[in-house]
Amino acid sequence: MEPPTPLVVERPWGRFIQYVTNEPVTVKILEVKAGKRLSLQTHLKRSELWVPLSGGVIVHRDDEVIQPSAMEPVFLPSGTKHRLTGAGDDARVLEISFGWFDERDIIRFEDDFGRA
Repeated sequence: MEPPTPLVVERPWGRFIQYVTNEPVTVKILEVKAGKRLSLQTHLKRSELWVPLSGGVIVHRDDEVIQPSAMEPVFLPSGTKHRLTGAGDDARVLEISFGWFDERDIIRFEDDFGRA
């Protein structure tokens, strides 16, 4: 799957950014405490788009380390090893999952909480 191209529409009051249209997706808000991180993980049946909303984050995507700004999307294709870390303040990240969503579709490689 290719990363979605956001539609940006300017309005007199500002703008809106539309990430998907008429597609079956699962949407979550991830709240990550400062200094905490998710498992280093992958999914076989879904891709994810992470959009930082507030706070600083660090994204590990395969061998890449990304520090996206607020509202800068990061696409994680199915099969990509990835991890999200809260850097600085507590962080909120919009997660849009494409494909078959099941919380059991997770392979953990490393985990700070003993779940790998």
